[in-house]
Order: sequence, then structure tokens, then C-alpha cells
Amino acid sequence: MKNTALPLKRSWRLNVLATVFIIYWSLNSFAQPGPQTPRYAYPAQLMNELKQIQQAALKSDYAYAQLRHLTNNIGPRLTGSPQAQQAVEYVASEMSRLGLEVQLEKLSVPHWVRGQETGELVKFPGQAPDTTQRIILTALGGSVATPAEGVTAEVVVVGNFDELNALGRDKVSGKIVLFNKRFDKQMAAEGYGGPAYGQSVVYRGAGASAAARLGALAALNRSPGGGDFRLPHTGAMRYAADASRIPAAAVTAEDADLIADLVTQGPVRLHMTLTPQTLPDAASYNVIGDLKGSEHPEQVIIVSGHLDSWDLGTGAIDDAAGVAVAMQTAQVLRQLHLRPKRTIRIVAWMNEENGLVGGRTYAKDYAGELTNHIAAIESDLGAGHPLGFNVKANPKALPMLRPVTQVLESSGATLMNPSDETGSDISPLESSGVPAFGLFQDSRTYFNYHHTAADTLDKVVPSELAENAAAMAVLAYAIANLPDPLPR
Repeated sequence: MKNTALPLKRSWRLNVLATVFIIYWSLNSFAQPGPQTPRYAYPAQLMNELKQIQQAALKSDYAYAQLRHLTNNIGPRLTGSPQAQQAVEYVASEMSRLGLEVQLEKLSVPHWVRGQETGELVKFPGQAPDTTQRIILTALGGSVATPAEGVTAEVVVVGNFDELNALGRDKVSGKIVLFNKRFDKQMAAEGYGGPAYGQSVVYRGAGASAAARLGALAALNRSPGGGDFRLPHTGAMRYAADASRIPAAAVTAEDADLIADLVTQGPVRLHMTLTPQTLPDAASYNVIGDLKGSEHPEQVIIVSGHLDSWDLGTGAIDDAAGVAVAMQTAQVLRQLHLRPKRTIRIVAWMNEENGLVGGRTYAKDYAGELTNHIAAIESDLGAGHPLGFNVKANPKALPMLRPVTQVLESSGATLMNPSDETGSDISPLESSGVPAFGLFQDSRTYFNYHHTAADTLDKVVPSELAENAAAMAVLAYAIANLPDPLPR
């Protein structure tokens, strides 16, 4: 999933109320069309085909079989790794087997490798003689290494950027800064995992440069997630041009609490060693497979997920699941011998996690054809039960999709939620005016495992994965067969 997020500008409760109002408005816009939004009814044949697609996808284990292979057989797929290349080759082969027209879109992607990572408290109040306390941490993607002997320094704990800046250079220079911003578990439990993540992940992204401006030797952030099982959460960070590059890592929630408590009692010194390397950029690929349209093959609906993952787990929920359900769209149409009127293009994006090279390169390479891109759909919020779709499109498009929600009502995926967040990889297309749709999934537990060693196959419920596949396939086929393209 997208690695940078803006902090909330208002309280989450106001955001909840606003979202409820928007969903209420969007649903009522279906039920009460005005003079500019005519009621849409699909032909009986199309409605029957959509129901066949839904039922076939719900009964199929195809997506789960692809997910199992990508995770258990291939494993972690960080860009530049042998596993990422193996995943490209596997998905391309499988798309060809399904009868799609397959091409590999060449990319130049970051190649960062993790190396060793250790941490221990070497001085703290009440310390028993000749002992240390181990700290569980993990390097952030893109971090520079510590010196070979590591870094040893006093830890300064802050809750936000304002607290850091209030300390000033005198109290930060030569120290390690810990950004101890808690993940809002209550917000996530009520279905707003994304906003909860956004409030805390900003310190992962920008914390190191903020600390470096005040002379810090290294930066730590409290892991932005809800699963307190002493699991550190990795993810991309970014260095600002106006600050020196210092080592950056995430610590577990438990160890953040430990350090914060000890600091209230007296000085705490931490020794940490990170040995990551940034190697020369590597060649990789977006995997693109077309199921050509029967009437308008030049018009394209993208159905997608991202193929790369972080290296701690096997990237099941982030985002092999998205690739698997996208592939099932093609598989189920082949199974039912259905050919869309417009081209359905399956895309397995590369490098969402630490660069977005795949999405940006595609938007650049196809810039002259984007007016014929009718819609872009992505799944990148896990594999939980789908509630519908987040939508960034002309509001006049929503009534055109009401029959889709009728078909998906039996599996509870009826929401068409206007949103600025649909999917990182399709965001460059969205910026060019392409109507964008992101599967709106149950995210209550997603950030317990996101970017951790626990992002593994067992976290995926097969029946819920099938629900996601059904929702994606139904929406894609419906848009591909509308009499008129969705309005820009």
C-alpha cells in the first residue's frame, strides 16, 4: 500500500461523519436521479452475465491458488530481488496461459537491500551491572547504514514534529530521536484504518530529515500499526534535500513504550547497527495482459494490484492478494466464455512500495492513449471483506454504476464512496482524469500485519478473497460493456 500519507487535519470523528454523509449522498443519488443524472438500467443479458461472473468468482479458488504461489513458493518480492523477477516471469506465464496478449513494460527500479539490524539499550535507570536490553527494530526502506561499529547515543523521545522543534538543536544534536506517535487503534477498529495509519506514518516518512536538521545521529519511529506483538513495521522513508542522511529504523510499539518510560526516569543510551545497501537501479517490469474488446479494443479498463512487496513477510495482503484477484477477472471471463466490448487490461504493477516507478512509467508511456483509458481499478488494501469501491470520478458516473451495486448486494459490496484515495499505482492515471476505483475493504486488522514479518498467506480468508475477486470482475466487465464510456 501507499507509503506516504498526510496527517489528518480534523478529528477522526468529523471525518467519520463526513464519510457517512458522502456515502448517504452517493447512494441517494442512485435512487433519486435528477434531470442531469438519468436512471441507468442494464440490458437483461448484461445483468445476467454480471450475476454469472459474481457466482463463478465466489465459487472459484483460482485467486487463492495464485496468492499461495506468489507468497509461499516465490516469497518476498522487493524490487531488484530475484523473487521480484521470478514473480514477473510467473505472472506473465500465467497470463499467457489464460490467452491474454502479454507484454512486459520495462522499468528501472530502486534496489535496496536490508542487511543486518540490531539494537540494545546499553545504559538506562535501574540497569543491572553488565547487562543490556534488546530492542526490536527494522531499517526503513531507503535508509543509509550506520558506521560498521554502529551508533551509540542518548535517546530523545518526542510525540510529534512540534515537540522536536521545541527542543532545539542543543537538546537534539548528537542524539537518537524516537518519534513515539501512537497508532489510533480505536479509529482502526471502527473501520478507519487508513486515516489512523495516515496520522502516524508521516513520522516514518519524514522523521529522519526532521531530526537530522537539528543534528541527530539517527532516527526511530514507533511502528505505525495496531498489532502489538513486538513486530516492527518497515516501509519507505524519504530524505529531504536540505538535511543530512542519517540511519532510520522503526521500533516495535512495546519497545517504544519501554524507551519512553525509561527516559522519564533518567538518561537512556541506545546502540544500534544497520547495514542496508542501496545498489544501482535494477531492471524490472510491469506485467500487462490484455483481454481484447470485441467492439472497442482501443478503449481500456485497467484491473490491477502491485506485484512487489516488502522483504520481511511474503506480501500476502500487501499486495499479492490484489494481483491475484485482478488475474481472476481474466480467468473467470475465460471460464464463462465472455468477451468484453472494451479491452480489459490486467496489470501487475512493480515498485509501488518504494518508488511508484511502475505507475508513473505507465502513465508516461501511455500518455498519448489516456483519453481511451475508460477506468482504472486497483486492489491494495488487503484481502478483507469488500464493502464496495472508493471512487475518484465525475459524480455523473455513479448513477451509471447502480446496477453493479445491485448485483453485488448479496455479498455486501454496495458502497460507491467518493474518495481521493483509490490506489497508489493508478494515482498518476487518476491525475490525468481517468476514472479511478479502489476496492474498499474491511481494514480493521489490516495494519496489524501491514509491512511486517506477519504479512503471510494465513492472514487471508479464502472466502473473502473470492468476494474481492467477484467485486472487481463485476465492476470491470460492467464498465467494459456500458453503451457509453464513463464521463471524465
